[in-house]
Amino acid sequence: MTTLSAKDKNTVRAFWAKVAGAEEVIGSDVLARMLVVYPQTKTYFSHWKDMSPNSSMAKKQGATVMSAISDAVTKIDDLKGGLLTLSELHAFTLRVDPSNFKIISHNILVVLAIMYPDAFTPEVHVAIDKFLAAVGLALAEKYR
Repeated sequence: MTTLSAKDKNTVRAFWAKVAGAEEVIGSDVLARMLVVYPQTKTYFSHWKDMSPNSSMAKKQGATVMSAISDAVTKIDDLKGGLLTLSELHAFTLRVDPSNFKIISHNILVVLAIMYPDAFTPEVHVAIDKFLAAVGLALAEKYR
């Protein structure tokens, strides 16, 4: 299990302060990359009229995902409890395979590294990676 140290949490919070407000731009890029590099993820969006990577639906979903990640940063001390409603949504309504949490986490890391090259130090990379893994575990909680 991924355990976030106090230092990890502080690193995530400090980095996320730089990201705040850019969720729509980041999320749009994250979703676009995911749909292209991992086309199997399109099955979750088959109800969209336009599944192209830069469609309005992809941009909206990307913003939604990144807003949820920003919210998770505020709940970093209790991700399991703080993300319970999202876990239930993904498990019972959306029925998203939890392996996809790793896919989107990877794409988030890539986009953050590209958009914030100076701030995305190795230390930040490790802390954000651990945080996203912990978010994935919290989201997968109701699958068990």
